[in-house]
Amino acid sequence: MHATLQKAVTRMLAPLVRVLLRHGVSHAEFASWAKQTYVEEARANFGIDGKSPTVSRLAIVTGINRKEVKRILDLPADVEPVVAKHNRAMRVVTGWLQDAEFNSAAGEPLVLTYGDANSGFNQLVKRYGGDVPARAVLDELTRVGTVIEKDNEISLAAKGYVPHESEEAMLELFATSARDLLTTLDHNVSGEGPTRLQLSVHYDDVGAEAVEAFRKLSSKKALALLQELDGELSQHDRTRNPEAQGTGRYRTGLGVYLIEEAIEDENADDK
Repeated sequence: MHATLQKAVTRMLAPLVRVLLRHGVSHAEFASWAKQTYVEEARANFGIDGKSPTVSRLAIVTGINRKEVKRILDLPADVEPVVAKHNRAMRVVTGWLQDAEFNSAAGEPLVLTYGDANSGFNQLVKRYGGDVPARAVLDELTRVGTVIEKDNEISLAAKGYVPHESEEAMLELFATSARDLLTTLDHNVSGEGPTRLQLSVHYDDVGAEAVEAFRKLSSKKALALLQELDGELSQHDRTRNPEAQGTGRYRTGLGVYLIEEAIEDENADDK
């Protein structure tokens, strides 16, 4: 069992290690981060009878000595201010794409003016950005390359929150997307509760021309699907729609990603 798990984890870690090496993170530093995550996850998920595990139990479960477990537990909590900032930015962009007031008759996001508190971009932020000033949201969206500002007119650079000008924001999206996917996979492997949606389509002998065509087709189809689902799900989000009812508080949604990988094939030229 461990051999199979080792192979699976090694394959899963490969793209993460590429990111770490690209940013100059050593094995020792990554090992330190992994150790902290071991303790945090064990504390959150491996108690007995709903009780928070003791330092001794955490040491047993993780294989980390008690002194080191205690040191990790005493570390200051991560308040994740960057996450909150990006979440607000995403809500504003999503509202821009979905709210008919900020769309043309053809359903395209309008170019919005900045300055009037009761209209344009300021009204968009007021409706979807909470109590954050419109200028602060505009500065953040401009910084990460999601919007273009010219003569007090604001336009979207892409149909979504794509912070391609900010490595920090892209890494946050990387972490969120990878965590969401792995959480679903972990749930399905554990066999606890109903299986969550986990579907993909891929072939491994496709030519470059077809890859390019599929990239365009999948992007178009996926965007249409996600916009439809966003319109439906947003009606049930109580932050956006205070009239929505429901008990508890859950984060739910659907992620879509493109699979594309070059395969070494000595016989490829013969086909």
